[in-house]
Amino acid sequence: MQPARCFPTLAALFPLLSTALLSTGQAATRHHAHGAGSASRAQPVILAEHPGTELDARARDLSADDLADAKAHHDMPTVLIASAPLSATRGDIALFVQLQSARLCGSAGCSTSVYLRHDTQWKTVLDSVSGRISILPTSHKGMRDLLISDNDKWIWNGSSYQDTMPAAPIGDLRQSIEAHQKRNDTNDRKPGQKPD
Repeated sequence: MQPARCFPTLAALFPLLSTALLSTGQAATRHHAHGAGSASRAQPVILAEHPGTELDARARDLSADDLADAKAHHDMPTVLIASAPLSATRGDIALFVQLQSARLCGSAGCSTSVYLRHDTQWKTVLDSVSGRISILPTSHKGMRDLLISDNDKWIWNGSSYQDTMPAAPIGDLRQSIEAHQKRNDTNDRKPGQKPD
């Protein structure tokens, strides 16, 4: 797969939003969205290097703390980006940013953050998710839904993206923690010492 072409000016970014960075000519794939009950058409977000572009410079600004920390540890991450119109508001741009290096990527892969530009301000709308990101045709509160990997649907709650995958029941978690603490308390006591 060849990376998309780089465009040097901001004026060239708008055609870039719907073509070069979002997709490299691949057909949309079908994914099963959690809770959707049927297959949904999802547009994969294709991350690539685009050095010298306005969006690459913005991605580096938005990731400045992580890049500075990496540099302090003699690490030079690769900056991958993509952009897409996620918002129903005309002119809003979403910027997907992934920093890749051995130090920054773990067993779950590299994480991606999503920023939304409204007017001239950038806001983090999804922070550090691991897995392939696709844009669903459905939307909530004026923002397109996102699919992480193949089954984790995220929807807009009005201020940020919210995961729709159900969490483990708190009751089971609480019981598991209490059992673990009880085992550790028993193991930590000296012979003949009574529990507190």
